[in-house]
Amino acid sequence: MKNTDVQFKKIVIFGAGLIGGSFALALRRAHPEIEVVGFGRSLETLKLAKELNILDRIGEDTASEVGTSDMVLLATPVGKMGELMRKIAPFLTERTLVTDGGSTKCDVVSAAYENLGDKVSRFIPAHPIAGAELSGPEAARADLYIGKKVVLTPLPENSREDVLKVRKAWEACGANVSELTPEMHDEVFAAVSHLPHLLSFALVHDIAERKDKDLLLSFAASGFRDFTRIAASSPEMWRDICLANRAALLRELKGYADELYAIYQALEMSDAAKLENIFSIARDVRSNWNKH
Repeated sequence: MKNTDVQFKKIVIFGAGLIGGSFALALRRAHPEIEVVGFGRSLETLKLAKELNILDRIGEDTASEVGTSDMVLLATPVGKMGELMRKIAPFLTERTLVTDGGSTKCDVVSAAYENLGDKVSRFIPAHPIAGAELSGPEAARADLYIGKKVVLTPLPENSREDVLKVRKAWEACGANVSELTPEMHDEVFAAVSHLPHLLSFALVHDIAERKDKDLLLSFAASGFRDFTRIAASSPEMWRDICLANRAALLRELKGYADELYAIYQALEMSDAAKLENIFSIARDVRSNWNKH
């Protein structure tokens, strides 16, 4: 892991689950002196996070905790971020940077402009590509981000110095950090993350609606398990992600529907050559990608 110099003494986390909790554990493993204060919707969840040594303290007063922090991490569903930004905006100082762990960026950036006002320069959007189907503080791991990608989508108002500070924080967690525009980010992840989750949910829902679902599931093996693993993810989180990236996801879904129809036609016509060509191209791309 990179031993990156991080200029933070205190961080405040909204949402001490998988993303926020893992960030806290990883950052404190690299820099044990950092104090972590947590806020969340459930006191029981926050108590569990404290018992698991994710948090030093459970926050009580937003104004005093945010106002004396060096970094605030918003690790909640993206649909909640605008409300949180509005809540913390009055207490942000020149000392405090804000970042997030949201899987979509254009909507989060829009929420920042709407709710942070003249404090928007303090917000450096981020997306850690290290999710899992499990959630909650008990799913948090100090090694979650090691070797994983984190994408920053800086705003024109951000200084390079502030962007570098946030980059170093994620690098201290072991992540490999890249930068994209918010628009490019959402186009990319609609294709390689959001669409696969949508398809996984759809397949399991289709099985769930059948009268013989128990029989079908009793014979499901590794292929079904691997493809549908991500359907065990948070419904609330993925509802928000799909709606937030609706336009890009609709385009990807239309393209995938066209691909499925091409396969449908090949099957209907017993076109073995067409099927083999599609499968061969897919196999080669997947095999080469797996080597990286």
